[in-house]
Amino acid sequence: MEMIDAHAHITNDCYNDVDEVLERAKESGVTKVVCSAFNLLSSQNAFSLAKKYPNVFANVGFHPENVGEIEKKSLAEIEKMAKDEKVVAIGEIGLDYHSEGFDKEKQKEFFVKQIEIANALKKPIVVHSREAMGDTIEILKKHPPICPSLMHCYSGSLESAKILMNLGFSFSIGGVVTFKNACSLPEVVENIPLDRLLLETDCPFMTPVPYRGQRNEPKNVVYVADKIARLKGISIEEVASVTTENAKRLFKI
Repeated sequence: MEMIDAHAHITNDCYNDVDEVLERAKESGVTKVVCSAFNLLSSQNAFSLAKKYPNVFANVGFHPENVGEIEKKSLAEIEKMAKDEKVVAIGEIGLDYHSEGFDKEKQKEFFVKQIEIANALKKPIVVHSREAMGDTIEILKKHPPICPSLMHCYSGSLESAKILMNLGFSFSIGGVVTFKNACSLPEVVENIPLDRLLLETDCPFMTPVPYRGQRNEPKNVVYVADKIARLKGISIEEVASVTTENAKRLFKI
C-alpha cells in the first residue's frame, strides 16, 4: 500500500532526525513526501532536502503570515528555485486573517504575485486559507492558476469546495479529520469526490488521533487515510491508491 504525504514541514527545527523520519515513513508505506515552505529560508531548506533525497519534493513560497518579509529579491529567489524539477509547486501561499495585526492588502498583493510566478512556470499552487475563504475564492476567480492546484488543510464548507473544484482545485486532508471537534470537515470529506482528495500531515502540526499531542511525522498519514476510508465506506487500500495517483498527477511526480 503506497501513500504520499502531500504537505509536510520536515524543515522544522524539531526534525534533527530527517533520515529516521523518512525511513519510518517508508516502512509505513509513505513513498514520497512533499515538503512545503513558508518563507525564503524554509524554501531554501525544502529545496535542499528535495535535492538530497530522491523521495522528497519541495514547494517554495511565502505563507501569508510571512509576506512582511518579502522583498523583490526574495521573490526572484523563489522563482529561481521553482524552475528546478524537484520543486513541484508554489506554496504554501494564500490568506490568513486569524492573528491580530495582519495586513490584508499586502497578503492579497503577494498572493497574486506568487500565483503569477506559478503560472509563468506552469506549476500548481498550494493554498493556505484561514478565516479568509471569501477573499481567497475572489482572488482565485480573478487570477486563476493555469495548472490544477491544491487547497491545503481544507477547512471550508462544501459549497466553497464545489466552487474551488470548478476552478481546478483538489483538497489535501490532514489529521484534523480524526479530531472529535472536527465539526463539518467529515461531512465535507464524505461529499468531495475521492479523485479530488490528497493525504497530508502538515507535520509537525495537526497530529492525528491516536497520537494527538505528539510530534507529527509523514508516517502518520495512514491514520488520515483510514479515517477517510471509514467516512466514505471504502477500503483504506482504495483511498491510498487513488490519493497517491491524485498526488502524482497534480505534482507531476
